[in-house]
Amino acid sequence: MLAVTAHDHVLSGPVAVLANPTAGRGRHRGLLPRLLERLERSGRPVRLLAAGTPEEAEQACHAAVADGAGALVAVGGDGTVHRAMQAVAGTAVPFGPVPAGTGNDFAVETGFPADPLAAAEVIADALRAGRSHPVDLARLTTAGGGDRWYGAVLAAGFDAIVNERANRMRWPRGPRRYDLAILVELARLRPRRYRLRLDGEEHELDAVLVAVGNAASYGGGMRICPDADPTDGLLDVVVGGRFDRRTLIRVKPRIYQGTHVTHPLVRAYRARTVELDAAGITTYADGERAFDLPVRITAVPAAVRLLR
Repeated sequence: MLAVTAHDHVLSGPVAVLANPTAGRGRHRGLLPRLLERLERSGRPVRLLAAGTPEEAEQACHAAVADGAGALVAVGGDGTVHRAMQAVAGTAVPFGPVPAGTGNDFAVETGFPADPLAAAEVIADALRAGRSHPVDLARLTTAGGGDRWYGAVLAAGFDAIVNERANRMRWPRGPRRYDLAILVELARLRPRRYRLRLDGEEHELDAVLVAVGNAASYGGGMRICPDADPTDGLLDVVVGGRFDRRTLIRVKPRIYQGTHVTHPLVRAYRARTVELDAAGITTYADGERAFDLPVRITAVPAAVRLLR
């Protein structure tokens, strides 16, 4: 991976830090003072951003960048990283994800240690050295003007449908709600008709699983797009075809190793631009609710500079 060692890529303003105290069900909450102390070892002033909701968190990151932050650090899981990423994507402001959530796919897939304190050390060292590594992001757009960046995976099949179901449910609370949503959607499982355009080439197919990866994994280590490389300027598209319930239940555990792609009903593609459409699907990017289909996804090379 190309390293850029140039001080103009690690700007002179303070290091803005977005921290999600509820990430990982709060198990790293007590670590924040030590994480901030590690970051202060870079010799740079560190400013903790105030935010009470995910929307406020994203706004705070945008405001910090507009106010001249020299770097942005996100402490949390993929959701926190996703919110912070919107403010630095396509800018010269470097970014450091500290993995402290239940799902830390973007941070781990781009080479950060899984331990939060070790990741903070890596970021502090990069700040001291004025070092950053460019990696790609995916840009998600809609015909109506919607626009989001994501770093790991866009889910647009069964997993997105389960997420949408779980987010609509008021009971039970906690992870059991997601488990119940899986059971409900398994009972309703049916292939959907998808229209894919990959760098202009049209495909129509029936599918149960559809994922578009800038990186390999989502959902806390599920390697849905196992060959995706966030430095190759391409998106990996993995499609699981006409699975019935029994086949899906049997194949799903294989996603953790990435061996599901050898199943005869799974196809993998690679493209710079992906246009995706199907009826009644709301997509999830980095685990966060994104847009209803249709969407356009574009690989943007070197869209963010990571502090490592």
